[in-house]
Amino acid sequence: MTIVKSLLSRRAFTALAGAAVIATAMPVTSFAADVTIPIIVKDTTSFYWQIVLAGARKAGKDLGVNVPELGAQAESDINGQISILENAVAGKPAAIVISPTEFKALGKPIDEAAKSVPIIGIDSGADSKAFKSFLTTDNVQGGRIAADGLAAAIKEMTGKEEGDIVILTNLPGVGSLEQRREGFLDQIKTKHPGLKVIADKYGDGQATTGLNMMTDLITANPKLVGVFASNLILAQGVGQAIAENKLGDKIKVIGFDSDDKTVGFLKDGAIAGLVVQDPYRMGYDGIKTALAVSKGEKVPENVDTGANLVTKANMADPKIDALLNPKIK
Repeated sequence: MTIVKSLLSRRAFTALAGAAVIATAMPVTSFAADVTIPIIVKDTTSFYWQIVLAGARKAGKDLGVNVPELGAQAESDINGQISILENAVAGKPAAIVISPTEFKALGKPIDEAAKSVPIIGIDSGADSKAFKSFLTTDNVQGGRIAADGLAAAIKEMTGKEEGDIVILTNLPGVGSLEQRREGFLDQIKTKHPGLKVIADKYGDGQATTGLNMMTDLITANPKLVGVFASNLILAQGVGQAIAENKLGDKIKVIGFDSDDKTVGFLKDGAIAGLVVQDPYRMGYDGIKTALAVSKGEKVPENVDTGANLVTKANMADPKIDALLNPKIK
């Protein structure tokens, strides 16, 4: 009897111990489901930012994290993004992922936010050292890639790397755009000196402005052979101007980022190339990194998410096709 009682006691203890393990494991799942990490983009209506949000959404599903998708209706709405950031901080999330709309204006708001919650930056920088990690394209290198692509397209068209070119930037003071501009101008100066930059202009965040700017440049500069439109919105407007005037065989355009419209221009020859980033990865890895930071894990300070020059010749390559046709649903 003593032996039987002893065995029964051991079985009871084992069962209780197993129940205790289950009980202690249960809250972990509950905790994961309760983790909230908002992502704040520059413009929720833009295809580029919708890809970023799609990546973040998938990360949320894979990691069991609640990911509110936030952002203004235009990249020029700086105050709107600041308000969104402040409201997100007030919700006491585990961390926040943000792409600042403007370098200087978002510096202090991000400093302030970081006093309460870890901040992960993606795509564009801000005048702040409070980011726990920063995931972005090397935009200076992206500008260099654009310069090399434009020089190659002009040489293929004319037989030489010579002629008048222009650079068009969507908005002043945006970290990523200024870095692209810097990289492009430096590469033209040092590697392609036969190309002369005759205009260096800024837009106002609207594709129609890009269209009007390009139309005016065409009229005023009959010797123009190349254009770098440094973001998606400007590439849309510039591509439309080239298409409407049937100048794809006389003026070569390199854009930045892609959507159905700019890919259509690429296929038709109105645009010679697109420097394409990996926004899906930015969104996905941004949330993944933020979750790691919220758990106290060590993460890299800077991550280069890469950029590629897409042309009509390589757009069917599997790697390039995946960048041009990301899953956003």
